[in-house]
Amino acid sequence: MFGPGIVVMLADTDVGSIVTAAQSGVQWGYRLLLLQVVLMPILYIVQELTVRLGIFTGRGHGELIRDAFGQRWAWISAAGLGVATLGALLTEFSGVAGVGELYGVPRLVTLPMAAVALLAIVATGSYRRVERAAIAIGLFELAFFGVAWAARPDPSVMLRDALSIPIRDPAYLYLVAANIGAVVMPWMVFYQQSAIADKRLGPEHYTAARWDTAIGSVVTQLVMAAVLVAAAATIAPHAPDASLSTVGDMSKALTPFLGPEMGRLVFSLGVLGAALVAAIVSSLALAWGLGEVTGYRRSLEYHPLEARWFYGVYLVCVVGGAGAVALSPDLVSLNVGVQVMNALLLPLVLGFLIRLAMVALPPQRRLCGTYLWVVVAVSAVTCALGVFGGIAGAFQ
Repeated sequence: MFGPGIVVMLADTDVGSIVTAAQSGVQWGYRLLLLQVVLMPILYIVQELTVRLGIFTGRGHGELIRDAFGQRWAWISAAGLGVATLGALLTEFSGVAGVGELYGVPRLVTLPMAAVALLAIVATGSYRRVERAAIAIGLFELAFFGVAWAARPDPSVMLRDALSIPIRDPAYLYLVAANIGAVVMPWMVFYQQSAIADKRLGPEHYTAARWDTAIGSVVTQLVMAAVLVAAAATIAPHAPDASLSTVGDMSKALTPFLGPEMGRLVFSLGVLGAALVAAIVSSLALAWGLGEVTGYRRSLEYHPLEARWFYGVYLVCVVGGAGAVALSPDLVSLNVGVQVMNALLLPLVLGFLIRLAMVALPPQRRLCGTYLWVVVAVSAVTCALGVFGGIAGAFQ
């Protein structure tokens, strides 16, 4: 019963999120650390709604939007998903290329290898095999806990900075928006709901699925916090002007303090795990989402020849993302900008999600009463911070 929540949360800490967390630590020390903790319940609230919708309707997110609000709104939602997926894939494959270049392997070798591996994983014709492979890959992200431990942060400085919040600074608000966008992404909503439907989880699995999501929410934010702590404890005091636009930049800045060989290896494993699991999840989310809007066959239980459009969309995502990064290396500098873009898409994503939870569920499971207002208030504040921070930072 466990799986969709863990997978989507491991994917949540993707390469763009790691770069965002590192830049947060370098630019602001531990001043964005408390935000990582605050975002845990927010992430759970959002993804729990997708669990509820997937289990009690048995349908994916795009299909529910189409049936509840019409084809036009379904396509608008799918367009937002497509933009977010494109941004995610550029950051994930930039991470893969960056790890290869740390060891002197050109991106024209690493990117095709990664693409073939991702295609092979999904071509098995079994949702459970894909899920297990994604979890195994994503667990490499736990290496970042070792990175944070090796950085030897000062607890007193960490506590002091965490409680010092320069809320009026546009540069700070911009990174607040980026961190929010790094936590709640459109493809996460589509993926988890579709995965639950594909896995055929029913009402009897609701409690286990919520625990799956809760555990994943805590783990993913702890990984983000670990990256931020490592950067704040090492790079910020010694090289505050260091560029962290790429994985290579981050590794070069961190390894003097973590050890040239072991530090680079542990960091590379974490980045590679984050990049590959996020590439799987975001690509599958788009393949499922377009299938739910258009009606083509969409399930990992089908053989590739039985669901050509579904597997074809996944193929285009993986090959296209790898090809774009291979041909345009400058794209890797978009990492933080992609997260801010996700924050700007939040009103659309959360608006659809909350409305579906109010009208598409069985009456006894609908979002209503006090909890409805709690979800609306949390979502409104999160959207406002994300949008305002992104706009304020863009015009600083």
